[in-house]
Amino acid sequence: MKVDLFDFELPEASIALRPAEPRDAARLLVVRPGEGLRDAVVRDLPDFLREGDALVFNDTRVIPAQLSGTRRRGEAVAHVDATLHMRTGPDRWKAFLRPAKRVAVGDRIVFGHDGNACMLGALEATVEDKGEAGEALLVFDLSGPLLDEALHAVGHMPLPPYIASKRPQDARDLVDYQTIYAREEGAVAAPTAGLHFTPGLFARLDAMGVERHFVTLHVGAGTFLPVKADDTDDHRMHAEIGHVDQATAEALNAARARGGRIIAVGTTSLRLLESAAAADGTLSAWSDATSIFITPGYRFRAVDGLMTNFHLPRSTLFMLVSAFSGLETMRAAYAHAIGNGYRFYSYGDASLLWRADD
Repeated sequence: MKVDLFDFELPEASIALRPAEPRDAARLLVVRPGEGLRDAVVRDLPDFLREGDALVFNDTRVIPAQLSGTRRRGEAVAHVDATLHMRTGPDRWKAFLRPAKRVAVGDRIVFGHDGNACMLGALEATVEDKGEAGEALLVFDLSGPLLDEALHAVGHMPLPPYIASKRPQDARDLVDYQTIYAREEGAVAAPTAGLHFTPGLFARLDAMGVERHFVTLHVGAGTFLPVKADDTDDHRMHAEIGHVDQATAEALNAARARGGRIIAVGTTSLRLLESAAAADGTLSAWSDATSIFITPGYRFRAVDGLMTNFHLPRSTLFMLVSAFSGLETMRAAYAHAIGNGYRFYSYGDASLLWRADD
């Protein structure tokens, strides 16, 4: 499909730079294909669910994956920024480097202040490989928990570029850009639909018999990369590591067998469930990297509903929601959201989408 089909005009004023307070005070646009739109707020979510439904959350935890360093090559010194996006071993991360042209395979990069990452010494890495679009494989001198400790000492929260370009990160972001249930460290971007949930909202959902389940997909920085191709067939998705455990798969299969609906909280949860599902929608334990790219025409197998924020024009995520609820439905929903002052992107408002009939 032509990428131009997924373009729309978004005013700069629609981009949220801070989240709603409290979290569940964000607005919620309910989209039922063929039935129109309904304006609500996130705390109203229980009104649109029923006993036996199952919400599926991504419990990944954002790490300080934004690094600033220097490349030394003899007397020549160059500043290099790195955004880690996928761990491939105890001492190895794939990363996007800026400016990538300053770095060659075999170069050493020293991260942190004067090379002193923490009491353990300098945090240094070797560039083992370079790919397209500034991607490189970094092999660090530290490994496992020691590397994790060093990253926490020198790294910064990787705010999305559409926020970071407008204001610096501050202490509020350390809390704001993390879900209240974040547990499994490894993401370099938050599963932002989950940012809207509060203990109070969880209590109301529990009381009405809505199930709560967790999967893990470590969101990569590739989620922010623009689609540069003219046709969706020519776009390559970056892989992300995830897993669904056996107990969760069995619980979701049982919920569906009882007539419950499976509602993914966030596109990351949806992509992981669809990656783990068999052709008939049955889920099994699954652990792997997924680069699933969902565009209109995709037949959904595991998910009935999707709660998600509002996404960028021409993005793979707007393509996904268009596949889920229909392109014309989502174009109308986004026009309504823009016209009625909804806030977009990671710190913005949310939508509750129901799947269009196949």
